[in-house]
Amino acid sequence: MKLYLMALGAGLLVGVIYSLLNIRSPAPPVVALIGLLGILAGEQIVPVAKRMMAGEKLSLGWLRSECGEHVFGALPARPGVKDHTSDSGGTPS
Repeated sequence: MKLYLMALGAGLLVGVIYSLLNIRSPAPPVVALIGLLGILAGEQIVPVAKRMMAGEKLSLGWLRSECGEHVFGALPARPGVKDHTSDSGGTPS
């Protein structure tokens, strides 16, 4: 239930910001999609910052496994191509 209340609160906050910017809902599709992309990208700042502050190296494999799927979703694989993200190390072979 707490998650739903937090989502409602975030939605209310975004609604207030839209109102202050004089953007009416439903926002034009391009504006809404750019806003959603900003939200998804912004969510990735915290895990990347935590990893950097812990002194750990940022690798392309880590970014793909931890950030890429969250931002882009599970992308469809091409037929006949092995899914490298399911390897035990999480990095492409």
